[in-house]
Amino acid sequence: MMPQSSIKSSEAQLFQTLNGLQHLAETRRFKAWLLDQFGVLHDGKQPYPGAISTLKKLAGSGARMVIISNSSRRASTTMEKIKSLGFDPSLFVGAITSGELTHQFLQRRDDDWFAALGKSCIHMTWSDRGAISLEGLGLQVVENVEDADFVLAHGTEALGQSSGSASPMTLDELEKILERCAAKKIPMIVANPDFVTVEARALRVMPGTLAATYEKLGGEVKWMGKPDKIIYKSAMAMAGVDAVDSIAVGDSLHHDIKGANAAGIESAFITGGIHATELGIGSFGQVPDLSCVQALANKYEAHPSYVLPAFTW
Repeated sequence: MMPQSSIKSSEAQLFQTLNGLQHLAETRRFKAWLLDQFGVLHDGKQPYPGAISTLKKLAGSGARMVIISNSSRRASTTMEKIKSLGFDPSLFVGAITSGELTHQFLQRRDDDWFAALGKSCIHMTWSDRGAISLEGLGLQVVENVEDADFVLAHGTEALGQSSGSASPMTLDELEKILERCAAKKIPMIVANPDFVTVEARALRVMPGTLAATYEKLGGEVKWMGKPDKIIYKSAMAMAGVDAVDSIAVGDSLHHDIKGANAAGIESAFITGGIHATELGIGSFGQVPDLSCVQALANKYEAHPSYVLPAFTW
């Protein structure tokens, strides 16, 4: 399908609107496609209409595809999730997640910031979604703030215990713990920088919300994912490409698109994901008012190269 139209924002940022990805894919302009998962490929429970076939056609056009996700899970878990939802994992070069990056940096300790961290941490994790293992990292999970060297945020539902289990907690309870951590001036690593995510059309609070709270309290935060360019560089290295040959596809202006801007790569904004309500979208595939898209892009200071309603061909 050919591009429908284009529009300029007040920053003279040009974006093209598309019906689907066919025209863009068939130009073979981009060797690597860095794909967000939640809000683009699936909603956490089921694939979006047309997403599975679009992925196959994109692979057929020669695209090297990498899942780039702010999930706090390891990359292997992400690929298992993708497979369980009906996607073919072999179509991807691989996956890079915030959780995977966090694990690698904590394990290697070859970065100055990580090398300076101690080994004792307050661990904020999941309960309903399943607590995240810290196996192989040599960390000691502590429950007393006084004993902690840093905060590790994988989730927003529970506090990890030294036994390896997780004690369910409300956001308010976790934020009270953060207040004590901030007073002690210990750093935080956020292994999922998303503020919220789409899950079966509902929005779920994610660890980025805790991290934003921590910064407001005066705490230092290491953001291990989008919009930091660290995760884009990792994805491009995985695909063996440079920025000029890459495009990122995502549904979050703040994370996916702003991150692509920071990494110097082009981007495609899916309007039917996390921003659907803000854009007045009521049904799948509905095209939003372009002036609303422009206003929202300006609000987030995030500028997509292309805009389309959904990940369709």
